[in-house]
Parts: sequence; C-alpha cells; structure tokens
Amino acid sequence: MVRTIAGGILGGFALFVIRFLFWQTPLSALALHRAGEAPGANLQAALAQSLTQTGTGVYIVPDPATAQGTILYGKGPIATIFYNNSGFPVTDSAALIGGLVLALIAGVVIALALRFAAVDFGSRARIALLSALAAVLWLDIGQAVFNHAHWGYILYLAFSDFIALAAAGLIAARLIATAPVASPNATTMH
Repeated sequence: MVRTIAGGILGGFALFVIRFLFWQTPLSALALHRAGEAPGANLQAALAQSLTQTGTGVYIVPDPATAQGTILYGKGPIATIFYNNSGFPVTDSAALIGGLVLALIAGVVIALALRFAAVDFGSRARIALLSALAAVLWLDIGQAVFNHAHWGYILYLAFSDFIALAAAGLIAARLIATAPVASPNATTMH
C-alpha cells in the first residue's frame, strides 16, 4: 500500500507539472485568443457595468431562457463568460497550492483505482491510458460537441489533459508493487 500511495503522489505531481507547463507558460497561447488591449478594456468595462449586480458566476450571453434571448442566441454572437467581479493575480499562488493539493489527491485516487482493478503493470497501464482517453473524450471533447466550444481550445485542453492523466496513471501503475503469481504447475510432479 505504501508503494501505491507513493505512486499516486508522484503521479499527482506529474499531473500538476504537466498541466502547469501547458497552461502557465507561453504554450497556452496556442489555445487562447487575445482581444487586444483596447477591445479588452472595453469588454472589461462592459462586464463590470452589466454583471456586477448579479456577481461572480458563469453566464450565457444572450440568455436563451426568454423568447427574445433565444432569437438573439440563434443570430449570434454568443458567449459563455466565466465572470469574477474581483480581480486576482495572473499567477495566483493560492490557486497553485490548491491545484497541487488537488493533483496529489487525484494521483492517489488514480493509483488506488489501478491497484484494485488490475494485478500487473501491463493491465494497469492499459486501464490508465484508456481511462485518460475516456475522460478527455467525454469531459473535454464533449464541450465542443454539446456546447459548441471552440475546437482549437478544446483540442489543446484535451491533449493537455490526456498527457497529464496518462502520465499520472503510468507512473502510479509502474510504482504499484505487483504480487508474484504462483505457477499452477509449481507443485505438480509429472
């Protein structure tokens, strides 16, 4: 069990580092569009003016819950806005610490699942890779399919998630102790 927990912690650390490299370095520019300085300031002012009273949350604009909103939504442009009415640092150390803790917990959960699901490295590795693929297909690619999210962003997100989850799973699978399997013919004499 100690090797399982150690594998989970190391896998979780790999998960955190890989996600950091994809999203907290200039690589993230591959997935994100920039509005520019003046349009960005205009959008920020419009957000502050329009959404401050309702506060932090996720908004669909225009709101398709009304007849007029449905018409406007169908015409476009539309946006899903993750809105926070107070600022925070671009690289928030509290978020990094929280993210590391979350990654370590996820790594341990992955390791425990692999330990209880399979007995050898090959089986654990296959489960780790297929589970990572299933997760990104449903959770990430599903956003483009169901919510018309931008494919460039979604494919980058899916790729980064797959690499991070696969690495965490493979590291955990490698470090989990494999019990030797006794040969059925070891005690049989011919």
